[in-house]
Amino acid sequence: MQYPEWIWHNGTIKPWAEATTHVMAHALHYGSSVFEGIRAYRTPGGTAIFRLADHNRRLYASAKIHEIDIPYDLDTLNEATREVLRRNRLDSAYIRPVAFRGLGGFGLSAETPVDMAIGAWPWGAYLGEGVLETGIDACVSSWQRFAPNTIPAGAKAGGNYLSGQLVAREARRLGFGEGIALASTGLLSEGAGENLFLVFDGVLHTPPVSAALLNGITRHTLITLARDAGLEIVERDLPREYLYLCDELFMCGTAAEITPIRSVDGRAVGDGRVGPVTRQLQGLYFGLFDGSTPDCYGWLDRL
Repeated sequence: MQYPEWIWHNGTIKPWAEATTHVMAHALHYGSSVFEGIRAYRTPGGTAIFRLADHNRRLYASAKIHEIDIPYDLDTLNEATREVLRRNRLDSAYIRPVAFRGLGGFGLSAETPVDMAIGAWPWGAYLGEGVLETGIDACVSSWQRFAPNTIPAGAKAGGNYLSGQLVAREARRLGFGEGIALASTGLLSEGAGENLFLVFDGVLHTPPVSAALLNGITRHTLITLARDAGLEIVERDLPREYLYLCDELFMCGTAAEITPIRSVDGRAVGDGRVGPVTRQLQGLYFGLFDGSTPDCYGWLDRL
């Protein structure tokens, strides 16, 4: 891994290697962190951060759920993100803001300082080179998502991703590109770190936020773009077997972008190739960055 030169840490830009925390920090032991994943893209008009304010607003929402008091306001975080890109001369990047309980008391409910960092680095296709064009083979994981009223799935918290790690690592161990998790109800939830969309007869179906999933910003983006393009969207509970019966299937997220799924559990999805609705949505999404899709909602935050 080639690390960038600069990072924003607790209010200042500093060399990457100097952004340290103590090994007894609360977050390291108890998972008490919240974070975001944001992408910046190279566009004809220069570098643009995609939905920067929306991502950072969700960071505050996650922090509110877990009573983590971020000691900076939204404008400060937005400008710090831009500065990290400028200082590292990045015109395309993945960006990671994280807020966490640092060194203080040692109990679960201990009051500790809240530390904050924003890093950025170049990152291509999350699930592997070429998968946006050809798709991946996925499996349904043996690990289920947490039940309602146990851990809040609506927060993008570090501890939640222990579940995603189990799903993803099991899939890789079995030779699949990614895993798909069921909710405690046995109905579809999401991928290890991505939301799901199924296509039946040209209609998009996606599990509801009540299915122990994160209400993804990329998910919201695609629902908005699809409706603007005249496509029908249905948010509904979906059983596992619909993964085998749908015409098209893809997962989406900031890191994964729009990744087609060509098979699940060894069963081909549709004809086993990327379908037309998936291709249409990829075109609309990536069109935001090459100028072919108008930025009607002010999603592009330019440096």
